[in-house]
Amino acid sequence: MPLELKLLGWSVVLLLLHIVLQAATSSGELGLPYAMSPRDEGREPRSLYARRIRRALGNFLETYPAFVALALGLVVARKTGGIGEIGAEIYLAARVLHLIVYAAGISVVRTLLWAISIVGLIMMLVRLLG
Repeated sequence: MPLELKLLGWSVVLLLLHIVLQAATSSGELGLPYAMSPRDEGREPRSLYARRIRRALGNFLETYPAFVALALGLVVARKTGGIGEIGAEIYLAARVLHLIVYAAGISVVRTLLWAISIVGLIMMLVRLLG
């Protein structure tokens, strides 16, 4: 199995981690009855940590579709390996670290990790289009 597909599988683990952390931190503060409701009141968690986790999920979801498309595109086009594989590794590693740093509230490093993840996507794109 190409490494890009394995990394795609691990990226789903990261996605689930984002979702579970977001749900747990919000539900922990707002309560399970609210979490199980239609949430028509639009209440938001007040803790910095819960809000950071929610923003980290939103930030991940902005780039995740591109990663999925590029990883699958590399496999379908039989262009696995090389710079695309390295880019996929960089993307996923940067996104894991991004979640940790975002939750900790470390601003400059968070932005650098986001930029590094974008470089990983660009590397994948170069391999796919090259």
